[in-house]
Amino acid sequence: MTPPTRIPFPVVDEISRHCLQEEEPETVHIEVHLPGRLDQSRLRKAFLEALHRHPRILMREAPGGWYRRRYEWELTEEPDVAVVSFPEPGRNALRDARTRALTEAPPLSLSPPIRLEVVEGAGPVEGSEATDLVGQHPPAWGRGAVTYAAPPRGRDQPPLSRTQNTTVLFLTINHTALDGPACLRIIATTAEIYGGKDNAPASAPTRAQDPPAPPDNTPSNWTRPARVAPGAPEKSPGNGLLVTELPLPHRPKGSPYTVNDQLMVTTALTIAHWNREHGEAPRPLRITMPVDDRPRDTTMPIGNGTRLVEVPFAPAELPTDEDDMPEFLRRTADRTRALKSLPRPQLGHGASLLTAPVTPVAWRATLTRGLRRAAAPWTSTTLLSNIGRVPYPLDFGEEAGRAHAVWFSAPARMPRGLTVTTASTAGRLHLALRWSRALLSHGDGAHLRDLFEHYLHATEVAP
Repeated sequence: MTPPTRIPFPVVDEISRHCLQEEEPETVHIEVHLPGRLDQSRLRKAFLEALHRHPRILMREAPGGWYRRRYEWELTEEPDVAVVSFPEPGRNALRDARTRALTEAPPLSLSPPIRLEVVEGAGPVEGSEATDLVGQHPPAWGRGAVTYAAPPRGRDQPPLSRTQNTTVLFLTINHTALDGPACLRIIATTAEIYGGKDNAPASAPTRAQDPPAPPDNTPSNWTRPARVAPGAPEKSPGNGLLVTELPLPHRPKGSPYTVNDQLMVTTALTIAHWNREHGEAPRPLRITMPVDDRPRDTTMPIGNGTRLVEVPFAPAELPTDEDDMPEFLRRTADRTRALKSLPRPQLGHGASLLTAPVTPVAWRATLTRGLRRAAAPWTSTTLLSNIGRVPYPLDFGEEAGRAHAVWFSAPARMPRGLTVTTASTAGRLHLALRWSRALLSHGDGAHLRDLFEHYLHATEVAP
């Protein structure tokens, strides 16, 4: 019998494996909302076939002693467990599935390290695990120079999933093994097999080929950044989650900035406003932005394939009124394009040195955890992961239909304690705020959502 193929953990996987914590599982959650129903047996077969078409996902952590030099993935021909489940429908089924996605990571010891739950007849889309969140007062923009009085739109959920003939696909991913874009590719393949329709990705938008040089006033990444100010932390461990749907921000034709730049600006202004409200002195903000250069077709490498770029903002450059916004958006666009174009390993050069297999992996794990604690004050303020326009139709055929909403969320462990994840589907922006309960509460999440919506609308000013 041929022994299973083994693959050494890449750098990202090993660093994540070193730093796992039971109280805050490293999960990525994806939820895909469909207007119709799916046949259970047919979906199971389609999902299994999709796994076989992307065999790199059929893997588990190979056992080994503390003295081994590497963690290794062991590829399997078939799943070790039943990957697809259909929880009992009910009033709280959607909320409960979200809770499981945050609290129960698929084990690395069983192939594959993902779980697909199919929630049928989900009812209305709620804003969070809690259903009684209320918004706060409309925020004052900038440093008190302008008050924007438009009514918040994200507080009332849109009329999605109002009928009982709907389906929500919940994919929970162990982030040590895989990332969201790779698993979205798996869902797209599943849709193509199930519905028999072409789910090829749309072509990527064309961008300027020559990235600008980083602006001279770009703040240094060596500066100790601001932290998200504590709100009303909860006693229970783990993460909280709020999802909402917003209109895509308007962008004048020919604008030098992208929607991603508008989201980056919105995130910076939201956190700066939150910190001012909580009495924090102004400090530079640093926002981590995952960048994914992989192809979106069936040749897409499956695993953790994004690299991390850190975008800094000095307190003095944040706009104080509407007139300053166009220039700030343009400067942000130049900065992000320049930083994305720089060649850099996924987690930087230091991570490559930490994972060099010259000492037992257990020793490197101890060193990595110690360095992570020591470097906590210099960790970026937050993470903004913008999937962008979902590139696949995610069309499951006539009965189930095409996805009209797709949400992602990324882990929100301390010291960041807050992540912002966005995707756009059917011309709408799908926002997920995820936070560590050691930092924020559900009420804090609702207020941050209102601030985000306000500042997102503020980026729509014409240049």
